[in-house]
Amino acid sequence: MERPPERERPGTAVRHSAARVTVLTLLSLADTAVTLLLPAALGHTLDLLLGGADPGSGAGRRWALICAGLVAAQIVLDAATAVLTATTDAREAARLRGRLLRHVLAVGPRAADRFPPGDLVTRATVNAAHAGAGPAALAAAVSGAAAPAGGIVALALVDWRLAAAFAAGVPLLAVLLRAFARSTADAVARYQEIQSDIAGRLVEALGGARTIAAAGTEPRARDRVLAPLPALSAEGHRMWDVNARAVARAAGLAPLLQLTVVAVAGLLLAAGDLTVGGLLAAARYVVIATGVGVFVGDLNRLVRARGAARRLAEVFAERPVRYGDATPPPGGPGRLEFSGVTARRDGRDVLRGLDLVVPGGATMAVVGRSGAGKSLLAALAGRLTDPDDGEVRLDGVPLTALPRHTLRAEVGSAFDRPALLGGTLAGAIGFGQDAPPAERIAAAARSASADTFIRTLPDGYATRCADAPLSGGELQRLGLARAFTHTGRLLILDDATSSLDTVTELRVGRALLADAAARTRLIVAHRASSAARADLVAWLDSGRIRALGPHHALWRRADYRAMWEAGDTGDTGDAGDSGDLQRAGNEPEGTHGD
Repeated sequence: MERPPERERPGTAVRHSAARVTVLTLLSLADTAVTLLLPAALGHTLDLLLGGADPGSGAGRRWALICAGLVAAQIVLDAATAVLTATTDAREAARLRGRLLRHVLAVGPRAADRFPPGDLVTRATVNAAHAGAGPAALAAAVSGAAAPAGGIVALALVDWRLAAAFAAGVPLLAVLLRAFARSTADAVARYQEIQSDIAGRLVEALGGARTIAAAGTEPRARDRVLAPLPALSAEGHRMWDVNARAVARAAGLAPLLQLTVVAVAGLLLAAGDLTVGGLLAAARYVVIATGVGVFVGDLNRLVRARGAARRLAEVFAERPVRYGDATPPPGGPGRLEFSGVTARRDGRDVLRGLDLVVPGGATMAVVGRSGAGKSLLAALAGRLTDPDDGEVRLDGVPLTALPRHTLRAEVGSAFDRPALLGGTLAGAIGFGQDAPPAERIAAAARSASADTFIRTLPDGYATRCADAPLSGGELQRLGLARAFTHTGRLLILDDATSSLDTVTELRVGRALLADAAARTRLIVAHRASSAARADLVAWLDSGRIRALGPHHALWRRADYRAMWEAGDTGDTGDAGDSGDLQRAGNEPEGTHGD
């Protein structure tokens, strides 16, 4: 069995970057330690000078060098921390994006059904960057919390009464930080959700840009994309308000604590219980101890990283497709069986207890009204999705038991909107195959009636896909050419000829029967002529097979003819032509496979 990808959780990023987080935390704590040592060193040096020590003496020079060394160490540690933080953020964001892409591809088409494209893009870019900053943010938060705690301990070491004076305000600081973390987490989660909503609407608008322009509905489309913007603004202002209130409260509380401690230190100095250097150190330590503003910033980044990690975890929670290790019988005919198959979408049974057998070596057309489940049946046949109940088998072996490479070698597909992958047109036609020779690619293109227009391009088959001006019909012909390179047991065409004109569709249909190497063919047909060329027609209605037989035999049924005449089959071509329907229905027996 193939091992499924590891599931990502909010804490996985920290565990994956454990070594870097450890080093980063140690660097940050070392920086904090230097920051805490420096006031004591400065205070002691000041006491030496005020005590009459010669600055050039051994003790004076030694403490001056210690102070200079601490300042230099602080600069070096700050620089090292900044560099390591930046590289850790970048590496972890890149890792998360790579894992997210691999996981989405492992989940397959179900991921696109669960998450809109714009939402996935937002999660893979903005959210991955924020989540990638989590390890460094955690290290910064640890050192950020250590600095105030160290400041309080240092005050106690100078004089316990200074720490006691400061401790009076600690409960207020704790309440402030708790309220900030809770409010920020809610605002960040909502903000990220609205970001994804806007991105999804924008991707939809870009995909339908031609339709929007032709309909003259640009203002309406713009308003739809920007409709969530006020909510996004409100959540953004909420985050700023929470942050501002926390900083403002800290700014109001911190000076009071600082004045209290300095006042107590002044009284101790007047009483002779504290030196001038001790007063200097105490004044600096109370500033460090009240450095809530820095810690609030670290906490804000950590909360944002955790919120983004949860959004990534929602994608990783989708189970990837599992494959088996079974081997189909050698030389099998390509017999396809649906046994008790039920498939649900949006809580509705689209296919219900469906039983269907496509004989090995046969061409079967699946027909039915729009929404009957034809494309879902084709997706189940190619294991682009799995049934909720029942089983789909190829030559007696469940599709779920086949290894990935075997399944994709034995089952090929062509779609109504093929994606051109592979760089060049030749690469797009041979995509997914083990480097098919140029002759095989050209032969497949000829079978799909694509060779002629490809050769008219300046670079022919070497034309880059991005540079090829293709119509919808030409794009489909390239998708069909890619399907014709398939040499496995089963070939599935899901409305793959809908954009072709009648003559080209006839040529491609004949080539499909004569030239396609696959033994068995399953065709989602929206044209009566396509159904007429198949050996068998499966009439799908309300999630079940209503009738099964050759097209010319089914044509004798008034309800079957009425389905085609109603034009509710998703047809975009000649199925609405009553003359063509009549010819397709009256085709003499024995010629419907031509």
